[in-house]
Amino acid sequence: MRKGRAHLSKEVCTANLNAVKDALYVLNGKWKLPLIISLQEGPKRFNEIQKSLGEITPKILSKELKDLELNEFVIRRVFSTTPVTITYELTPYSQTLEKVIDELRNWGLQHRERLVANRRNKPIADEPVLDAT
Repeated sequence: MRKGRAHLSKEVCTANLNAVKDALYVLNGKWKLPLIISLQEGPKRFNEIQKSLGEITPKILSKELKDLELNEFVIRRVFSTTPVTITYELTPYSQTLEKVIDELRNWGLQHRERLVANRRNKPIADEPVLDAT
């Protein structure tokens, strides 16, 4: 991908591909990373998480939280209050994603700026001409 980068052996390419596939398997979907980012503020209850994410349904949020718990990114804490209080918080292991999240955010900002700049500079060539009759 980088200029001047040497070609990798088939074994190294396969190992790299498998590592990326593993990462994508764990972090797949549009909600996992935003959910993790939401919990970076600190522990939250289910409804607080749902409000912070906006359009996510309770069913999907529940599934995503379970997946993140299984992969050791989130801890579910149950408090014996009346009614029962349940909070979700990030594990120390979730901090291993900080560089990934930072790089994705930086790339996303750069990509958006590029698209906006290109749209401003692009002439509108195929705009239909309206007949005034």
